[in-house]
This record gives sequence, C-alpha cells and structure tokens, in this order.
Amino acid sequence: MKSRKAAFWKEAINDEKDSIMANNTWVLVDLPPGCKPLGSKWIFKKKRRVDGTIDKFKTRLVIQGFRQKHGIDYFDTYAPVARISTIRLLIALASIHNLIITASLNGDLDEEIYMKNPKDLWCLVKSIKCEN
Repeated sequence: MKSRKAAFWKEAINDEKDSIMANNTWVLVDLPPGCKPLGSKWIFKKKRRVDGTIDKFKTRLVIQGFRQKHGIDYFDTYAPVARISTIRLLIALASIHNLIITASLNGDLDEEIYMKNPKDLWCLVKSIKCEN
C-alpha cells in the first residue's frame, strides 16, 4: 500500500466496502459463545486493457472457507451445472417471447457463518460492535 499507486488501491477497497454494505452481504454481530469465526483476506488485482495498460484496480474481500470442517461446519455441497444446449434453449425462448433473463451468483445459506471483522471496516460501521 506504500507504493505510488496506494490511492488507487484505497479507492478500490472503498468501492468493495461500499458494494458489500449496499448488497447487505453480511451483518456485523456479536460472536455467539462457542463459535469460531473464519478469517478473511483481501485479493488485489490489476485489470488490464488489450494493449497491456492498467484499466482499473480491483479488490475483493474473501472469507477463508477452507478452514471449515465437513460434518461440523457444513453438511452438504451442491454445485448446479446446466448443459450448454439447455442454456441456448432458455436464451432462444426468452428472445422469442421478449423475456428478461437474470442470474444470481449468491445463494442463500442454511448455516450461519461467522467471519472475523476486517479492521479497516470500522470506518464504515461505527455504531455496531463486533467481536474479533
């Protein structure tokens, strides 16, 4: 962050924070007794144009889900897969009937997952306390 481009990275982090809060991705709560929170990590990436110049700086806050244990923290995994012919049929039908197709990348979880609060999010939410 101490490079010449620190201002660009800070802006990218603020954009990600704004997106998280606007989409109600998660809520800051007190950690219940007996629960272990998962860690989080910032991913930094430079998006480049075709000619190789930097288009924009992109960050993502990800949870360290690899620390979960099967049978304790989660019980089932499910990854729906559609055949390409089914997707083409769906697009063709939507086109014929002037329908709009939307997709959701974030599914609803049955389990409660607790993540440690990244320290730099305190500037966003000052009225809610969260145990780290």
